[in-house]
Amino acid sequence: MTPTANSSEAPGQQPEPALRADAERNRERITKAARHLYGSEGIGVSMASVAREAGVGKATLSRHFATREDLINAVFADRMDAYATATTEALADPDPWHGFTRYIQAVCAMQAADRGFADVLTMTFPAAKALEARRADAYNGFLELIARAQATGHLRADFTPEDLVILLMANAGVIAATGNAAPDSWRRLVGQMLRALAAPGAPIPPLPQSPTPAALYRAMIRFARSSSNQL
Repeated sequence: MTPTANSSEAPGQQPEPALRADAERNRERITKAARHLYGSEGIGVSMASVAREAGVGKATLSRHFATREDLINAVFADRMDAYATATTEALADPDPWHGFTRYIQAVCAMQAADRGFADVLTMTFPAAKALEARRADAYNGFLELIARAQATGHLRADFTPEDLVILLMANAGVIAATGNAAPDSWRRLVGQMLRALAAPGAPIPPLPQSPTPAALYRAMIRFARSSSNQL
């Protein structure tokens, strides 16, 4: 007796599990490509660039991520989790001032490790609900961290939560400007900022070395070329 085709499948039609596996592979390729581009160029890259990097069509990209915010949410969910965890760990430190300084150093290091995340921390994405919820959790924890550190008398009384945003913006700018030419410049910035935030008599973390004149000169040339390319 000759076998008959499954009535639920048209001739040549792929089984549903194979379709789902193919879709999952495309999604992974898209998020991997976006993570690479965001990490090296920042989140200003276009969706079209992400599609080209992933080797998929724009329609395929849109099926998985209808908006830029959807893609950003998927790419940076784990980073935002780490950001929230840094707040929790800082609050668990028995020394609130040490917890505060460690938190600042940890978050700025996250920015340095991923340029895309450096951008994400200084921007808001109202449509990316999960991302913004984790940001809100971290922010609320940071408010408590500020109050505790100020209560010790080691954090300046005039420090505000908005000062953190300014610090992160400055750090993101240094990271973008120096790139690989002077990659540790951000550490010097953070060290100087912590000194500025410390009240008189507060223990201050060691100040990292400044970049060499040659490295900083290379960074300045790099930044000038990058700026001229955007004109």
